[in-house]
Amino acid sequence: MARKKKTVDLDRDLDIAPGLVAKTKKRLVVVSGRSAPALADEVAEALGIQLAPTEHRTFASGEIYTRFEVSIRGCDVFVIQSFGHPVNEWLMELLIMLDALKRASAKRITVVAPYYPYSRQDKKGRGREPISARLVADLLRTAGADRVMSVDLHAAQIQGFFDGPVDHLFAKPVLLEYFQRTLSQEDRTKLTVVSPDMGRVRVADTWSDSLGAPLAIIHKRRDPKVANKVTVHEIVGDVEGRVCLIVDDMIDTGGTIVKAAQALKAAGAERVIVAATHAVFSDPASERLQDVSIDEVVVTDTIPLSESRRFPGLTILPIAPMLARAIHEVFEDGSVTSMFDGAA
Repeated sequence: MARKKKTVDLDRDLDIAPGLVAKTKKRLVVVSGRSAPALADEVAEALGIQLAPTEHRTFASGEIYTRFEVSIRGCDVFVIQSFGHPVNEWLMELLIMLDALKRASAKRITVVAPYYPYSRQDKKGRGREPISARLVADLLRTAGADRVMSVDLHAAQIQGFFDGPVDHLFAKPVLLEYFQRTLSQEDRTKLTVVSPDMGRVRVADTWSDSLGAPLAIIHKRRDPKVANKVTVHEIVGDVEGRVCLIVDDMIDTGGTIVKAAQALKAAGAERVIVAATHAVFSDPASERLQDVSIDEVVVTDTIPLSESRRFPGLTILPIAPMLARAIHEVFEDGSVTSMFDGAA
């Protein structure tokens, strides 16, 4: 004989106050450090919410203090902090924010770092060197981060440094849409995608496929003992009479990009356009990028740029809509990968 199923009334059988189960819903909270306030405001606006009010102080001794002015208990918190200058101060502020959120009983904490700090120190090139990108991941995890979200990591292997989910976003759709909209039909027929070094060939290859343009590669040598020193050796591919689009993940001092642009113009390129995700723009990048060999520089605002670092010929594209969509997908347990059609 079939046994009669027993129904369970959670409110009665578990001795929980009536209606309590129905009230425990996820709450989305977005907070921001002081590194990129305008970007954080734009993300919150795109999500249709306000940033949680937060008190930040830097004492005379240089010590940093953070306190959240609303309850965070049980919330799904997204902490927006980017890493322009001074990177170490912003990193310490982020760690202190994470500790405060953990102690305030946040349910889940996601670090939204559009530009991941120390990302270029992802491996040991010589003996007795640190792997600082791994150290940053360990610090974030220890401080209380459950998840990390970042845009165009310098090396994909950084995802494996963090002991938890990592949402690796790509700025390519944002940049690609701009060029598809602004390049003339004539420019498209002459377009060649250029990788500034061997390490970016895979990324440049995806751009080549998306734009239906041939690929060229610049072979360079960097002195491991001299920071930001680059020597261009040769160009692999035909660039004469072409509109060359150099694609890279970041521009720091601009040395690599300028050397590449000069080499392309010397080889007969008609125009040189530079596209990069992260505008680190350490001095003297702004001056270098105004070189006559470069016709346009296009970046996103993953790192805030002061007016003093901007120049004619620089275009800055907003990354906030993409970050907001990714935050929404994570909060709603959706698919971040679907934002990029399952590929970069």
